[in-house]
Amino acid sequence: MRTFIRIAKFAAIVCQCAILSGWFWLYLESRSAAPAKSEPAMFEIEKGRGVRAIAASLKAEKIIRKAWPFVFSYKLFFAPQTIKAGEYQLPRSGSIKDVLETLTRGSVYLHPVTIAEGLTGSEIAADFLAAGFGFEEDFAAAFRATDEIALWDPKAQNLEGYLFPDTYRLPKGITAREIIQKMTAEFKLIYGERGRRRTAELRRSVRDIVILASLIEKETARPDEKKLVASVFHNRLALGMKLDCDPTIIYALKLKKTFGGRLRTKDLKLDSPYNTYLHPGLPPGPICNPGALSLEAALYPAQTEYIYFVSQNDGSHYFSRTLAEHRRAVKKYQR
Repeated sequence: MRTFIRIAKFAAIVCQCAILSGWFWLYLESRSAAPAKSEPAMFEIEKGRGVRAIAASLKAEKIIRKAWPFVFSYKLFFAPQTIKAGEYQLPRSGSIKDVLETLTRGSVYLHPVTIAEGLTGSEIAADFLAAGFGFEEDFAAAFRATDEIALWDPKAQNLEGYLFPDTYRLPKGITAREIIQKMTAEFKLIYGERGRRRTAELRRSVRDIVILASLIEKETARPDEKKLVASVFHNRLALGMKLDCDPTIIYALKLKKTFGGRLRTKDLKLDSPYNTYLHPGLPPGPICNPGALSLEAALYPAQTEYIYFVSQNDGSHYFSRTLAEHRRAVKKYQR
């Protein structure tokens, strides 16, 4: 009997050692990296896919060396955390532990898409479509959904002016509506309560400021000129003068899909509420989506007496206080 007990104890110790050795080997295996390779792999996990199928695909893509240590490592060290669906960028030289940490955290790959200042809503949609996001009709519907900005601009007919230009990092599969929500949320963050207080000080609406900022954005790309251009528009509005802003006509022509890339003399007589050569005051809506510097300029224009400016054909402008001075500048720079 004593011999049997000793054998049983010895067998139990051997089993425990075997289990501990196996556990320790699996622990080391899950943390060992494959031979280094330069290019990471893009790997997509569909919803509802099981851990064994994921492991097999990871092995096939040479992201991990063996499938079964991945499965056992997940069950021992990571369950009950779930492996999140999505697209991932995974190093081919990473360890099983690193891969599992990425997948259970849901650290999906975010594709960068840069939206430049001064684009219209349709041009922004085209950029996202070219980057592989969304569908044209979905962007058109999201662009018309003004609930995202209704408290800021009750008169908005669409989201022109409120799609903040920036670099957005987006996961695969994000919808057009979600992208538009990100852009309008960024606009509200940048404009902020400071901007709204300043808007009230100017006795303007947020819509007025965004329209002004869109004109400034299209008139000059130079940061050092934006507040000067803003001062001209503010001064003209205060004097009851027409704004005479070429980009408003270009926008009207784009709406009609008749803009040929160059403004012609006859276009200055275009019958459109956006034609600021014919109609005093602000155009009926923003003509593009302005960036932070143009919004800042519209809110805080330079204090000048300028009421004219003309291009010097090098990206800069000459600013004038009087019509006579302006005519001399036009003669000099616009021969």
